[in-house]
Amino acid sequence: MELIPIEVQCYAGHKADETPRRFRYEGGWIEVVAVQDRWYQSDRDSEWPIADYFKILGSDGHRYLLKRDREADAWYLVAG
Repeated sequence: MELIPIEVQCYAGHKADETPRRFRYEGGWIEVVAVQDRWYQSDRDSEWPIADYFKILGSDGHRYLLKRDREADAWYLVAG
């Protein structure tokens, strides 16, 4: 599994950066058409950082898995 750093713009509700709205990949913006699934990785396993995952459908018709590393405040595209 490869983590590709990406820039993400989010909907920010009562908590910051709640849901991704679009992300920059390969020089262009891809809009999030739908969040198809989401889950949370807790700190029970200290080997892995606390993270949010979003399985999304992009405006280009492709499905993507996005990861937000909460500790580093960084977003990644999960490839592979």
